[in-house]
Amino acid sequence: MDIGKIIGTVVATRKDSSLLGSRLLVVQPVDAHGASVGSPLVAVDTQGAAGYGEMVYMVTGGDAVGVLPGRRMPVDVAVVGLVDSITVTEEGDG
Repeated sequence: MDIGKIIGTVVATRKDSSLLGSRLLVVQPVDAHGASVGSPLVAVDTQGAAGYGEMVYMVTGGDAVGVLPGRRMPVDVAVVGLVDSITVTEEGDG
């Protein structure tokens, strides 16, 4: 599971029928400190709850395809939850 920040939306005039009713979001992957990592990705919002500027959990590959029970989507990235908080403990603490 990866963490990302919603930085935009995608408007599609046509999309695969399995994606009808689902929103497409632009997600910037981030590290545990909130710093950008890599390039932005397009992800399907499986919960319909993510909004601009929010931190989210996302899954990729085969995990993204079957994230909704009984429904397979042709996607590579799926948003599966909202991040409430992140706690980072440095190695050696504890």
